[in-house]
Amino acid sequence: MKAIAAADRNWGIGQGNKLLISIPADMRFFREKTTGHVVVMGRKTLESFPNGKPLKDRVNIVLTRDRSYSVKGAEIVHSVEELTELLEQYPSDEVYVIGGEQIYRQLLPLCDTAYITKIDYAYQADAFFPDLDADPAWEIAEESEEQTCFDIEYTFRTYVRR
Repeated sequence: MKAIAAADRNWGIGQGNKLLISIPADMRFFREKTTGHVVVMGRKTLESFPNGKPLKDRVNIVLTRDRSYSVKGAEIVHSVEELTELLEQYPSDEVYVIGGEQIYRQLLPLCDTAYITKIDYAYQADAFFPDLDADPAWEIAEESEEQTCFDIEYTFRTYVRR
C-alpha cells in the first residue's frame, strides 16, 4: 500500500477540510498515480471532493465509523480489519491512501511507499501528515528538482520504508 499527499513545511495537509493549496502539477501527479487504482480515504476527505462524489476511474473505499454512511460509487468499511479484508482482492501496490489525517495515521504502518509533494511554505493548517523526515522507519528514495507554482516552491518526494 502507498500513501500520497501534499504537505507543507510543517507537514500540514489541510485547513477546514480543504487542501492548503491547489498546485496544478501536484493534481496531475495525483491523477497519474491513482487513476485505474484503488483509493482509500476517510468520510471527510470524500465529502471535500466536488459534490462529495467519489473519484472517477478508481475504486473508491471510504473508511468511516459511521455505520449508516453510504455513498453511490464507493465501498464503505468501518474498521481497519474490514478494510484489509476487502483489500485482499487487490494487489497492494495498486492501493493508495489519500487522506485525511486520521486515515493516514491509521494506515501509514501498512504502507511501504509515500509520495509526498513537499511544499516549501508553512500554511495555517489543522490537519497534518506524520513527519516522515523525523521517523527513522522512512527515508527519501527519490526527490525531483525544485518546481515553482507562482511563488510557491515544492518538490516531489518518494519515501520508502527502511
